Amino acid sequence: MNSLQQYIDLYNSNRDAIERNAPHAMNVLRPEALSVLQNGMLPRRGDENYEVTDINRLFAPDYGVNINRVNLSADPAEAFRCDVPNMSTWMFFFYNDIFHASRKSPSLPDSVIVEPFSVAAKNHPELLAKYLGTVAPKQNVQVALNTLLGQEGLLVYVPNGTVLERPLQLVNIMNAGGNIMAVRRLLIVVGEQAQATMLVCDHTQNQQHSFLSSQVVEIVAEKGAQFDYYDIEESTVNTTRCNQHFVRQAQDSNVLLNAITLTNGVTRNDFVVSVDGEGAETHLYGMAIEDGTQQIDNFTHIAHNAPHCSSNELFKYVLDGNAVGAFTGRIMVAEGSSKVEAYQANRNIVATDTAKIYTKPQLEIYCDDVKCSHGTAIGQLDQDAIFYMQQRGIPVDQARTLLMQAFMSDVIDKVRMPSLKNRLQHLVEKRFCGQLSQCSDCMNSCRG
Repeated sequence: MNSLQQYIDLYNSNRDAIERNAPHAMNVLRPEALSVLQNGMLPRRGDENYEVTDINRLFAPDYGVNINRVNLSADPAEAFRCDVPNMSTWMFFFYNDIFHASRKSPSLPDSVIVEPFSVAAKNHPELLAKYLGTVAPKQNVQVALNTLLGQEGLLVYVPNGTVLERPLQLVNIMNAGGNIMAVRRLLIVVGEQAQATMLVCDHTQNQQHSFLSSQVVEIVAEKGAQFDYYDIEESTVNTTRCNQHFVRQAQDSNVLLNAITLTNGVTRNDFVVSVDGEGAETHLYGMAIEDGTQQIDNFTHIAHNAPHCSSNELFKYVLDGNAVGAFTGRIMVAEGSSKVEAYQANRNIVATDTAKIYTKPQLEIYCDDVKCSHGTAIGQLDQDAIFYMQQRGIPVDQARTLLMQAFMSDVIDKVRMPSLKNRLQHLVEKRFCGQLSQCSDCMNSCRG
């Protein structure tokens, strides 16, 4: 069964309402998206780059879609409890796919724009017209579905030469009285010689219902820009997340992406980076802690389309119980892109005989004079080290926790924000101790 048909029918039956509640810049993209969906199908398990995750099956259930933009009764500022101590941020919220600005957040510099599309369409229509839909591939079926049904998004624009002294923080909170799908879009443009950091946190507040998050993120890093993007998921076993991130880097830009999955249900993350300018640097990191029946699937593709560029990529998983993990990483060096240095690694600990990992690192090199490497490793906890620690009075459970924490440390060390790094170390410790397991009380657990 093609699960797209229900969404095509939904759109055709509610086209006026969908377009009435969305800005022109989104509506002009829908006809092409509809054409793509009418002639396509969401990926299934076994398709290229989908070793484990069946996207078609994940979208098959009949989730509710908030077409009429009902503002569900909740206060996102009260629902969110995972503050990072000693870190002042400009904070914003999506409650499902309804945007809210924090009343407590300090004012942004006048030149910086952080606005929902509905507001940006009035204040800065030229930015949406110039950038929206230019990085995410329109022929991608999952992108097309997000484009067809999306009614709101967030524009982040940091103009040339601007250096943000504190991070931007976006908190996505899933909560409703029934099963619901949130369709969101992020457009982030960091201008020439500008610097910015953004932290995106995903949480689920209601554990009684099933939720699906469909989010497409487009990031443009102009010449000499530096941008750090941290993505942290703490949701529930009833939450499905299908997020896609597309990045375009210009000359001498420096982009860091760090994806951290602490608790979830089923997660599929795509990170597709196009390195188009000479001298650009890409840093792509990720980690996942999975147990029970949780599933994590990260797909990465870094295309080096210019010479004298570099990328460094590291993903680490710890899988326990009946968890399933998948990693597909591809580095492509285009013809004429000499002097490229690109490194990719995937390291995994499978703590039980019932947990499974699928890993597929890949290199495609179409020119000489490059330095590239890739590799993967799968292992179990070092029993000799556990025995050694037991001999010194450390209980076996604590010994296992310490070893798993140490295994994840080099991904956390890649964080370039000291306060966030310290907070992540604390959250990872709590996760391995079981305090965040299955996010049984996520919001309360994060208060400590």
